[in-house]
Amino acid sequence: MAENGDKAQMTDLEGKICRQIEFYFGDHNLPRDKFLKEKISLDDGWVPLQTMITFNRLNKLSTDFGAIFEALKKSKSGLLELDEENSKIRRSPNKPLPEVTEEYKNAIKKKSVYIKGFPITTTLDEIKEWLDGHASAENIQMRRTLQKAFKGSIFAVFDSEESLKTFLEKKDLKFKESDLIILAKDDYIAKKIEERKQHKTDSKAKAKQEKEAAQKEAEDAEMKSLDEKTGCLLKFSGDLDELTSREDIHALFQSHGEIKWIDFSRGAKEGIILFRSGAKEALENAKSANNDQLQLKGKDVNWEAMEGEAEKEALKKIIEDQQESYNKRRGKGGKKFKGKGKGGRGNENSSRKRVQFQGKKKKFESSDEDDLDDTDSPEKATVEKNGAKAPGSPKAPESPKKRALDDTAAEEPAPKQAKTEGGAGDQ
Repeated sequence: MAENGDKAQMTDLEGKICRQIEFYFGDHNLPRDKFLKEKISLDDGWVPLQTMITFNRLNKLSTDFGAIFEALKKSKSGLLELDEENSKIRRSPNKPLPEVTEEYKNAIKKKSVYIKGFPITTTLDEIKEWLDGHASAENIQMRRTLQKAFKGSIFAVFDSEESLKTFLEKKDLKFKESDLIILAKDDYIAKKIEERKQHKTDSKAKAKQEKEAAQKEAEDAEMKSLDEKTGCLLKFSGDLDELTSREDIHALFQSHGEIKWIDFSRGAKEGIILFRSGAKEALENAKSANNDQLQLKGKDVNWEAMEGEAEKEALKKIIEDQQESYNKRRGKGGKKFKGKGKGGRGNENSSRKRVQFQGKKKKFESSDEDDLDDTDSPEKATVEKNGAKAPGSPKAPESPKKRALDDTAAEEPAPKQAKTEGGAGDQ
């Protein structure tokens, strides 16, 4: 076997061939390329070139075994080994894949950049060409919507922290005529966390405002309801007979005004009547019909049409009692009702079915799944090299940090004989 690394000068095509194949076997793509990992496991890491040329991007560059091996022999990366028959390649055992620890993830993050502002029609090759003019990128993740459309932003991993620092020092970078937003990935994540917190704060403030507006609207509606009933309350008091009931009150006014509600308990010495319309008119009519001697069970009574704040307070209490009575009839609970209503006996010995108060149901907020994103969230879907999945091969992991360098949406369909690459991205 032979390692690549000849000193011969590469042509432009040979350079593209080397970069593409080394990407397939590189640190960013190989750990998540199910198809390629399956092939590697079959023959001590060796993969036939016949398999490799089924990968779309390599297939577009060349299918000539001789040309591909000549290009790989000139690479100085030392990443790949070539077999003596020039028919198979593998990642060098001297360059094992790094262990994916937190330390490794942080190291990748510290040399990663977020760039936004590319036209959504931009291809991966155009982005690579633009980046090559400014820095050396190991990996590019084109961020996409759930519908696979390019969102106009990328994550790129540079070859070193120093490369990232140099790139960030460049001011007013543009892609063609498009202005760009450029942030170190650490800064991007911090910005998204802050925006997420602000969004939660704003949402709570908005919910509070909406609740207060709803309460005010309810209060306004209640006041409007009270205003509509102004002039409809008649208060009565006196040394009433202990057996005076609401039926007696109904009988007294039945021909003179329609009663909507009576706030009175048997044995009490005072109460309030709510008429559908004017209380004064009903009182005058009743008095006229009884020779101005309006009594209850032979007892003198003081009658007074209510006005002003006292009337409003009494109306509010009656409305609350009406709602409580309605809830009780509907089985919604509430304190035991006694001695108030349109009619019927309300003595203290009357038997009523108890309804246990259920209380308010507690509403639990659904948990937030923070993906550190706005409308530009990192894509959580498999990116394919050839535009299709390998038969039986599972989806690639959904880690944006190891997103492969691919633009599947821009590729033409693979040749009929071409196989797929298990869902990993191309460089």
